Amino acid sequence: MMKFHVLTLFPEMIKQGLSPSIIGKAAEKNIIAINPVNIRDYTQERHGKVDDTPYGGGAGMLIQAQPVYDAHRAVSGGRKLRTVYVTPQGRPFDQSLAKELAKEEELILLCGHYEGIDERVLEEVVTDYVSIGDYVLTGGELAAMVIIDAVARLIPGVLGNETSAQEESFHNDLLEYPQYSRPEVWKGKSVPKVLLSGNHREINKWRLEQSRERTERVRPDLYERYEARQQLIKRLSKDKRNNIHIMECLARGHGEILYAKGEDIAVYNRDSSTCMLKAASPESGRMLLKYCPDETRWHVVSQAFMKTLLLEQGCQEFCECRQFLYTQREPLPVQHKDIRRLGLESLEYICAHYDMETPEYIRDRLLAGVIYGAFVDQHLVGFIGMHDEGSLGLLYVEKPYRGRGIATSLEAYTVNRMLERGWIPYGHVIVGNETSVRLQEKLGFYQAKDTFWWIEKQ
Repeated sequence: MMKFHVLTLFPEMIKQGLSPSIIGKAAEKNIIAINPVNIRDYTQERHGKVDDTPYGGGAGMLIQAQPVYDAHRAVSGGRKLRTVYVTPQGRPFDQSLAKELAKEEELILLCGHYEGIDERVLEEVVTDYVSIGDYVLTGGELAAMVIIDAVARLIPGVLGNETSAQEESFHNDLLEYPQYSRPEVWKGKSVPKVLLSGNHREINKWRLEQSRERTERVRPDLYERYEARQQLIKRLSKDKRNNIHIMECLARGHGEILYAKGEDIAVYNRDSSTCMLKAASPESGRMLLKYCPDETRWHVVSQAFMKTLLLEQGCQEFCECRQFLYTQREPLPVQHKDIRRLGLESLEYICAHYDMETPEYIRDRLLAGVIYGAFVDQHLVGFIGMHDEGSLGLLYVEKPYRGRGIATSLEAYTVNRMLERGWIPYGHVIVGNETSVRLQEKLGFYQAKDTFWWIEKQ
């Protein structure tokens, strides 16, 4: 559960503004928690006063440091929680920052009022200064609610549909394509014929074209970033089998290009805190490592000298893998028919049978709706999922049910879900797991030539 603490002079405004609709329902389901904190409750002034005139003169009043500091301490308990002060002087709020903030377990938002807040307490508690636009509001409450709404909807389970947050404005730096509903003709304007064709491949092609055209026309800044990723994908496609993990990260809109010149490439996936690296030499490899964000947890490399460089920096090898990818566009046959998307009710079962990931990670994947289970006589006997960096994984089938094609069906089912989204399915198989290798080959996956290492930052 992600917790939003809002330090404000108007807690009822936060409650009333966020309680309806999707955000309120997510709070009722305990997927998120919203905690409005009244700064006035922490003033030491007997009449409840929290403001005073600014030193040096000037119009208006200023919120004093003491009640803000005490309110913050009451929420944080002295912990170093990320604290956002909403102010026109801050960093512009965008989808990238929303994704970054969504990774926090707790977030404090500080709402200013009057002429602002005493600078001394801002220096003491604030970690981020954030602006939702170049204009001035009467207070920070509306801005805080905008940030909460944008961040909360990225948290697994809030939207109730794992594809909703991925298929809208700003996904992959493209604006959303035009949408149409009934009636087919309205005021002489018809729905584009392609949307009535039932040909999903052509529909997806049309939507992409529309998104590109709209973005280039309305937001050339976004379109420039999109084109940079497309150009890098094109370069990487010359060695598709060894580069598919980077290509898909970019194509699905999760990859941020940190560096890309010649053979030296660094791409960061903020969703999984994973940095994917390829270097021309050990010297350029050292240079690339300087571009990796401080919050990087994982490095994925396929060059032995990059592995050595990371180990020399104190990182630890997690596993050695082979990369497999499925390049065909036709869906795979699924023999086992009772396969369903799993929810939180399956958390304990999965954790009991799959110990390579933490319960917190499994919970997030379940909330994201990307773990599927196979059932026999209404009994869950196995599962598979998609990792947060985009690969297939989490495959398990109970021993009494192995040899019945259930694992094959589970992977085929997940491949088909990925194909529906226009993705190229790929996965990493730990070296030595020959059973999994045979499964990939049976399903028509191609094996990359290179060995891949997952290196964990300590």
